[in-house]
Amino acid sequence: MTNIQDIIKESNVAVITGGASGIGLAAARRFAEAGMCVAIADLDADRLGEARAELEAIAGEANVMAVETNVAHRHELEALERAVLQRFGRVHVLMNNAGIQPGTSIFSAEANWDHILTVNLMGVIHGTQTFGPNMLAHGEPGLIINTGSKQGITTPPGNPAYNVSKAGVKVFTEALQHELRNTEGAKISAHLLIPGFVFTGLTKGDRTEKPDAAWTAAQTVDFMMESLERGDFYILCPDNDVPRALDERRMAWAIGDVIENRPPLSRWHKDYAEPFRAFVEGE
Repeated sequence: MTNIQDIIKESNVAVITGGASGIGLAAARRFAEAGMCVAIADLDADRLGEARAELEAIAGEANVMAVETNVAHRHELEALERAVLQRFGRVHVLMNNAGIQPGTSIFSAEANWDHILTVNLMGVIHGTQTFGPNMLAHGEPGLIINTGSKQGITTPPGNPAYNVSKAGVKVFTEALQHELRNTEGAKISAHLLIPGFVFTGLTKGDRTEKPDAAWTAAQTVDFMMESLERGDFYILCPDNDVPRALDERRMAWAIGDVIENRPPLSRWHKDYAEPFRAFVEGE
């Protein structure tokens, strides 16, 4: 079981992609409050500057760095690692959190699919492949936290490229943890963060106020920290509208399509509306 007190502590180092806002910034705050050195990476220079100033007020200028980074490009992640190692020496927490969610359809332009898959999936893979070897080599306990999505598990209709990317993050992170736990001497564990409805720049759309159903980014990070303390791999977050029990029934129904040989995405199939309702309600 991961003992996060041996990892999230003073002078250890955390790197967070997508760290200038939302869940990434909320996590960076928590790490900074714990006394960690924090490196955030994001695309927007202005937003990065604001986030850096906020984190410096918590942890001090010497313990914070902000690097403009496009996770779609492996060489930029490699440059990020070099900068972090030069400044802080080693990395104990890697949070591959950067993501985008533009709408797509099956027949959307190839460039749209490529962009989503490159950021959401390859950004996680390349981030892990870039930072992971040196995290293993320094021999100290550490964490790799990859931000997935419930849409990568139940794959609802409406945004297939996003669903495919997040399904890939799930599969990759499962394989990563399997490999880490079977690597002799490895003190790094992997974890899959599965947020619920969180009010962030990615989800807010035209809304200016948080919907009652949504959690804040800080609530999500609180739940993440509690889950890490338990040693959870799947960090399945509820929200104010969907409790864990409902998530579990939805996920069980989704895999049931394969087991029962139902039509794909039968939860949204008119012929299965009543059986799905009865299943969720335990009838």
